[in-house]
Amino acid sequence: MTLGTGIALIALVVALIALSLAISTTRRIGVRDPVAVPPAWRKVLRIKPLPTMKLGEATARSDAGERIAFIANPTKDGIAELREQALRACAIRYLPQPMWFYTTEEDPGTGQAREAIAAGADVVVAVGGDGTVRAVAEGTAGSGVPMAILPMGTGNLFARNLDLPLGDQAALLRTALEGTERRSDVGWLTLVRTPDAEGEGERHIFLVIAGAGLDAEMVAGADDRLKRRLGWAAYFFAAVQHLGKRMIARISVDDGEPVESHMRTVLLANVGKLPAGIQLIPDATFDDGMIDVATLDARGGIVGWTELFGTVVAQGAGIREPWHTRVWRTSRIDHVRGQRVEIRFEEPQKVQVDGESLGRATRVLAEVDASALVLRVPTASAPAHETVRAAEPEEAPAPSDAA
Repeated sequence: MTLGTGIALIALVVALIALSLAISTTRRIGVRDPVAVPPAWRKVLRIKPLPTMKLGEATARSDAGERIAFIANPTKDGIAELREQALRACAIRYLPQPMWFYTTEEDPGTGQAREAIAAGADVVVAVGGDGTVRAVAEGTAGSGVPMAILPMGTGNLFARNLDLPLGDQAALLRTALEGTERRSDVGWLTLVRTPDAEGEGERHIFLVIAGAGLDAEMVAGADDRLKRRLGWAAYFFAAVQHLGKRMIARISVDDGEPVESHMRTVLLANVGKLPAGIQLIPDATFDDGMIDVATLDARGGIVGWTELFGTVVAQGAGIREPWHTRVWRTSRIDHVRGQRVEIRFEEPQKVQVDGESLGRATRVLAEVDASALVLRVPTASAPAHETVRAAEPEEAPAPSDAA
């Protein structure tokens, strides 16, 4: 055998060993995290992932601790690495191996949350942006099962209002597995699209802010590429295109007398903090049992908008404007609170909930479902008198449908 032939055989053996290791590693990764391996390779290598309901079987063999279910948006970067971290975090705490569900276009998380609870999950963890969090909350609200959040979106608005440690995956996992529990309100928004503003409409849950007018136009017009590059700042570029639009709406709070007003946008808030520390509605908190309604208006072009921005910044600093000075201003923010809010628009307006555009509506009805959602939050942020125990769930009544 010549030297060249020997070298070729050695190279072949090394290549076969490398191929064998690559196949073995890929199969192991595919079993634990199917999304990390392309579908074609999963088929070729005959990769069979662990069954989704593995947690129920695991807990039959162990009573080590809570059963955790993660519900993740597979389109987010870093999901595979996060799953590995979650498996290790559960293992070092001697918890049963967690369940892992993936959202789909048809079901962004609501069905998976209900499936996890039916399978015996003690904690449901939403992994994704505000849309995923909202969908998972819809599936857990009223169940008494705590929901935790691992934020991976553009705005992560609800996570910001809970003071979660954004960007610190270890701390977020620690909160999900060991955090304190607090109850949160949820809002339900019913949209009516008919020209006469009558009918039952569609119901949507919201945790942060629902809005119509400029707010919804901004959400609908935000470019996905800019959102990936600039994050939440992309929404401001979308807003510039709609600064000239105003609308007329009649607003009724807690079945009171409707009040008609001109405005740029109307907001229905469960919480009021936005990115960059902006306190758009300072009085809104997630556990006060109320919906905060704010109407914003600006006149006089750039002067009015500058004035309005200054008012928002001042609110965040705790500075409130005396009511008698508002009549001289070119902008205003009017605020009222209630448990049931009905809004009728003179013309159909775009509507959004928690950053998701819902199209146009002629009437909306917002209702609060107080203390319906149990949340896992950092221990330091939860006052002792406001915490709840998962062993004592309470089922909050669902809000009534719009007539």
